[in-house]
Amino acid sequence: MEPVTRIATVADLGLLARIEDAADQLFIDRFQPDSWGSAPSGYLRAAEPGFVLVRETAGGQIAGFVHVLETDGACHLEQLAVDPAFARQGHGRALVKAAREHAADRGHTRMTLRTYIDVPWNGPFYAAIGFTSEEPRTPFEQDLVRIEAELGLEQYGPREQMAISLT
Repeated sequence: MEPVTRIATVADLGLLARIEDAADQLFIDRFQPDSWGSAPSGYLRAAEPGFVLVRETAGGQIAGFVHVLETDGACHLEQLAVDPAFARQGHGRALVKAAREHAADRGHTRMTLRTYIDVPWNGPFYAAIGFTSEEPRTPFEQDLVRIEAELGLEQYGPREQMAISLT
């Protein structure tokens, strides 16, 4: 059996916070923050408008997930997390590709995200798969910048908005 990317099921949702927390350890190791909150549950993510996809390995394990928000006609890649045990095997790329295809099937023509410019598995990764830098345009995108400022995310390095066409 080949790895497959699919819509998350209720059974998958309980695994997502653990995967995200494991993936976040890379940020913790890099940034050395005083504190770092736990990831939201997969149930909370699934309750938001949008969709959650998971990447299932050939062995049936969930390697990672992507959470895409759909709000006010916007399509925003909110979270991509791959368990470090499955890193550097193409699962992140496969998740983003599937998220783009799924969003396009749902009528979206553009996808945005917010990320760290200088973290190799962030800005450079997304640039390598076709995302380009842009200024926040919509009230939703501007709210994300405000929330990041309130959370103090800039203390860990510069952040940027990126987008990609889905057509």
